[in-house]
Amino acid sequence: MATMTALRMRVITVSALAPAAALLLAGCGGAPGRGAAAEPSAGTAAGTSGKAAAGNSAVPESTTFTTVDGAPADAGRDATDGLVVHPTKPLPVLDRPGGSPVATLPTEQLGGPTWVPVVESSGGWRRVLLPSRPNRASGWISGDGLRTARSPYLVTVDLGERRLTLRRSGEAVGRWKVAIGEAATPTPTGRTFVMAQLAPGKGPSPLVLPLGAHSDTLDTFGGGPGTVALHGWPDASVFGRAATHGCVRVPDEALRTLSRVPLGTLVLIND
Repeated sequence: MATMTALRMRVITVSALAPAAALLLAGCGGAPGRGAAAEPSAGTAAGTSGKAAAGNSAVPESTTFTTVDGAPADAGRDATDGLVVHPTKPLPVLDRPGGSPVATLPTEQLGGPTWVPVVESSGGWRRVLLPSRPNRASGWISGDGLRTARSPYLVTVDLGERRLTLRRSGEAVGRWKVAIGEAATPTPTGRTFVMAQLAPGKGPSPLVLPLGAHSDTLDTFGGGPGTVALHGWPDASVFGRAATHGCVRVPDEALRTLSRVPLGTLVLIND
């Protein structure tokens, strides 16, 4: 099993990423693209127009830029034991243990390694959360060919209290008031995870932590796929308010602390 250090990916700068990653960040703190038909520009830039780069060509590669039809919805609201996995090669994602393929899970997400949380096990199969639309998409992958690790961290966002809590080994290490999605563009609820760590180089936040979740009301943020993220904000007056396009804006201290959270760490977003 990998150590927690192995889980931590270096922060990736936008200049080192494909154009699609820059699109992902473009609208995180800026104006959303309302009324966009879908996400063709993001999908095209990602080099994944909905088909898997490897494996079953009839199913999509599971990334933040794609939609996985037929993926079982995760209805869970509870924390897990922290088990996270990394595919050492592209793996088929099935709708049930030994079932039909619905996607391929690639080895990388946004220039860093793919780490996803395990939310259920059955024999040698693992049900993991996926970074794709629809929100709460999950799927089953074989336990063969996986690197495994455990993240001691849990991120909880309570929308009603507009508060983010970070726990390590069950103990709270920080609680902060945050800004959440406004009524027209709410922050989606359910279980998700820290998908990547990105450094935009410019903009309102020095670090952006994209989650495996998307806006339920917007197809795109600034030309990207509408990925929800944790990120900083220069105006502290927003904290404690419903003021975003779905992302969660956090204070500087929270952002510095969250930078230590490994990829794949579970994030619970509660009403």
